Amino acid sequence: PQPRRCERAVLVSTALATLATTIVLAPTGPAAAAGPDGLRDARTERTFAHLGTFDVRDNDTEVAEIVAATQDGRTLLYTDSATGKVGFVDITDPVGPQPTGTVPVSGSPTSVAVAGRYALVASDTSPSLTAPSGQLAVLDIARREVVRTIELGGQPDAVRVSPDGRFAAIVLENQRDEDINDGLIPQLPAGSLLVVRLQGAPAAWTLTGVDLTGLADIAPGDPEPEYVDINQSNLAVVSLQENNHFALVDLPSASVVGDFPAGSVDLENVDATEDDDIQLVEDITRRREPDSVAWVDGDTFVSANEGDYTDAQGVEGGSRGWTLFGADGSVEADAGNAFEYASVRAGHYPEGRSENKGSEAEAAAVGTFAGRTLMFLGAERGNNLQVLDVTTGAPRFVQLLPTGIGPEGVATIGHRGLVAVANETSEGTIPSMITVYGQRKGVPAYPQLASADDESGRPVPWVAQSGLTGDLEDPNTLWSVSDSILSVGYAYRIALDGSGGTITERFPVTGASTGLDLEGIADAPGGGFWLASEGNASGSRPNLLLRVDDNFAVQQEVSLPPALVAAGITGNGFEGVAVEPTADGSATRFVYAAIQASWKSDIGRTVKIGRYEVATGQWTFVSYALDAVESPIGGTVGLSEITRLPDGSFAIIERDNRSGTDARVKRVYGVDLA
Repeated sequence: PQPRRCERAVLVSTALATLATTIVLAPTGPAAAAGPDGLRDARTERTFAHLGTFDVRDNDTEVAEIVAATQDGRTLLYTDSATGKVGFVDITDPVGPQPTGTVPVSGSPTSVAVAGRYALVASDTSPSLTAPSGQLAVLDIARREVVRTIELGGQPDAVRVSPDGRFAAIVLENQRDEDINDGLIPQLPAGSLLVVRLQGAPAAWTLTGVDLTGLADIAPGDPEPEYVDINQSNLAVVSLQENNHFALVDLPSASVVGDFPAGSVDLENVDATEDDDIQLVEDITRRREPDSVAWVDGDTFVSANEGDYTDAQGVEGGSRGWTLFGADGSVEADAGNAFEYASVRAGHYPEGRSENKGSEAEAAAVGTFAGRTLMFLGAERGNNLQVLDVTTGAPRFVQLLPTGIGPEGVATIGHRGLVAVANETSEGTIPSMITVYGQRKGVPAYPQLASADDESGRPVPWVAQSGLTGDLEDPNTLWSVSDSILSVGYAYRIALDGSGGTITERFPVTGASTGLDLEGIADAPGGGFWLASEGNASGSRPNLLLRVDDNFAVQQEVSLPPALVAAGITGNGFEGVAVEPTADGSATRFVYAAIQASWKSDIGRTVKIGRYEVATGQWTFVSYALDAVESPIGGTVGLSEITRLPDGSFAIIERDNRSGTDARVKRVYGVDLA
């Protein structure tokens, strides 16, 4: 990184003072960024935007894993293996999805598909992994009742209905026990495929088994099929994930008509080491090990190469992307590192999965939208949905959409211009949810912040931003910091383009005497910056103000008064920082630090805001009265950012620690600290 200029403007303009809110509040997406794989594009084509979110708890369920839509596109069905139910959601108004009840089924439902007036729900009823069993529940959608239950003879993992409605295909995985023999296969009984003929009433439907043994090079006697999709010619492609293989099955004859290995991918410049830092410097080779598959046209399908198996040599599969295969086994296109890099650019990269499968492509779906064929790939660990146009020629990246945690199932509703994603994971205050997206004209609204490529062609890595400040010299530049998600504290240069920002560089903060949890940054008159690092309750990491130079090397560390620390700090310390210049504007007179939550020495529902005088080294404090807790599930309210405005007053962010529909307090207040 190049050092920035040291000359300083004397005063901050009103426009600069408001820049910190521009990136948060801008309603439209950023303008074009360079690079064919860039997340933002100035095209005026139709893109997708988030419309609505459905909290599965509103339906008295816990998990949304696989999602399907009725033929009119106005009702979603989802599987909840935790409660043994199929949930129904009304998306007549996709902005406000409404719960419309559930239907219980036996066992743990693993997949659902719609065949006209019926829903086909596959459930795992296995008493153990060595005695797999399952059922297919046939649901009358309008009547909300099971009209037939079919024993499957194995553990189902996916069900699909053919485009013409004549057939259904059910994958029986009969998965291995990962606690036996280090999870290595073979572990019998073998998996297989079931073909269901859907002619007539459900009572007349018949099943035919398809043997998949003897096909793969890896454990040929123990196929573990994972997913299936069916094209217009009633040809099914089946992914054998742990076997790293595909089988093609003709449904009318219920016979295997082709098979081929999924192969491996050479990945360049990825992060394959979990060291709490994101460094895109390693080259690896990985088996694809496909999960979801989806036909793009009559002879091409896409696979989401999640990976799920560690072989006897300790090598894990999963190529961190997707592949387009021809029905003859040829590779027509492969994501390489592009799927991974899209997550990095958008700040969605999961460093904690670097040694495993990175962003982990799992869900795959294809739909037709106003004459365009679009491919949707879900990053299970990166919590995003990537959209590519495969109408003609090579796949073209369109956009990245944010999802809930762990996107697992995708339903496309092309005639309504909608896509629904089932996000199966809940964590903390964030529930499992279904997110709904709809088409709109113009550039993507998300992300408002993304990174550019560096001079080597790799995206600048970044994570959750915890502090923001305007540059005193350049009205088109912001500076930010990230907190303790990574082992290294980083600062970032952000270039503004009128409707969003692009991270162009990152700078490690060097020379600190302790580990850092950077929560605030303020540009300093006369050069450099002031940073706020949050301490912990044990005191092993103290609350610090850090004065750094233009290259973010620490020049000074300022601690809180020992008496205040002894009076009872908590783990919620410095959260935001602001500066006040000297009378001539040449240096910093005061540094202000907003403390996130109440300490033991605070009275009532108040927190401290500290003021450090640079010339004398003295601290003074003011009490700030917090809003009451308003969330229906309780929680806390505290301070986040503090910014000094040109008139000498301050803007302060006050927020609760709740998210989604449970959140209530997310406010910016104007405050006169005098």
